[in-house]
Amino acid sequence: MISVLFAVLTALSNGTASVMQRRAAQKVPDNEAMHLSLIGHLLRQKVWLAGIGLVIVAAVCQAVALATGPIAVVQPIFVIELPATLLVAGFVMRVGVPRTVWAGVAAVTLGLALGMASAAPVGGSDQVRGVAWIPALVATGIFLAVLIGSALSTSGNTRAALLGLAAACGYALTAALMKDAMARLDSGGVSSLLTAWQLYGTAVAGVGALFLLQNALQAGSLVAVQPMLTLGDALISITYGVTLFGEELRTGWWVLPQLIGLVLIAVGCVVLARSPLASANTAPSRVK
Repeated sequence: MISVLFAVLTALSNGTASVMQRRAAQKVPDNEAMHLSLIGHLLRQKVWLAGIGLVIVAAVCQAVALATGPIAVVQPIFVIELPATLLVAGFVMRVGVPRTVWAGVAAVTLGLALGMASAAPVGGSDQVRGVAWIPALVATGIFLAVLIGSALSTSGNTRAALLGLAAACGYALTAALMKDAMARLDSGGVSSLLTAWQLYGTAVAGVGALFLLQNALQAGSLVAVQPMLTLGDALISITYGVTLFGEELRTGWWVLPQLIGLVLIAVGCVVLARSPLASANTAPSRVK
């Protein structure tokens, strides 16, 4: 229950941060895309700094969630970040929530419940054994290189979607490294944590993922980025959970309801990302 609670808090913080960062990223000139000057431009915007504050809150909550639960359970819960954020935004700004938003919330919630119930992730160790990180990092690096290279050869929403998936991969890697690092804190104390390369790998992967996300949000619309970010993070995290931590999922005919759940989540995310409540252009000024 502790891991689920902190996973929900993480999702809420991350979802709000995504909308705020999208609003800031829209003001960045196109010629600053994929350059460090993009971050310098964003640092001058209060709304972006507020979003970064929420990212830090989310990181702390995520660390607690991963330290107390399997990665294949914690990370998929993050798919609720967008629907939860929109509902809270509508309440705080006293804006009526359209029926389409409620439909999107229902689709994401039902999809998550169906996917988690049918997958039923169990087992696994708290930390990665042996040299299992080596092939995982090599495969991740190749996957990111392909995504980023493909994104640089395109533009608009296609680039945004590819970079959104790359950012998702970065965040999933961050979660896996964080879980491994937190396990060492539990087994060996602070000294073991501070000497673990996973701790510093978490920081590098997290910063890289954040940079990719800012470029994704700058390149295209939220509706192109959010589904790739949400589903990509969940699926890649589950892959890390199974391959690195030995977590187990149901297979066989259980795969069918899992796929149906994924489709429901994808459709729900698209519907929600199209909502004016998720648009940085139409969001009320009090969001700043």
